[in-house]
Amino acid sequence: MTETEVISMTPVISMTANAARRVAEIATKLGKDPVLRLSVDGGGCSGFQYRFGLADSIETDDIQAQGEGASLVVDPISLDLVRGSAVDFVESLGGKSFKVTNPQVQAGCGCGSSFSV
Repeated sequence: MTETEVISMTPVISMTANAARRVAEIATKLGKDPVLRLSVDGGGCSGFQYRFGLADSIETDDIQAQGEGASLVVDPISLDLVRGSAVDFVESLGGKSFKVTNPQVQAGCGCGSSFSV
């Protein structure tokens, strides 16, 4: 390794086992491939909001993370806003949902559906 090489131990993006299991369950019910797409759209109270959906295709420039029986894909533009994040699936009194733990978030709305960086 030269002086200019930097090795990062932090994954670009990751998916927990809970999230991977839930993606696989949903995909099986719908007869689709177990590939969750995470993207970021402008909007919401704080400026940006996460969007989740099963991917119809994986683009050549998508970043992929592998989970237990499922994959997570993120486009390069969204990746700038979610780099270092982990996607989980949580169940609480408020319901069931995918949750992004994003180290870049500076502020979010009360319901947790939008964020700013």
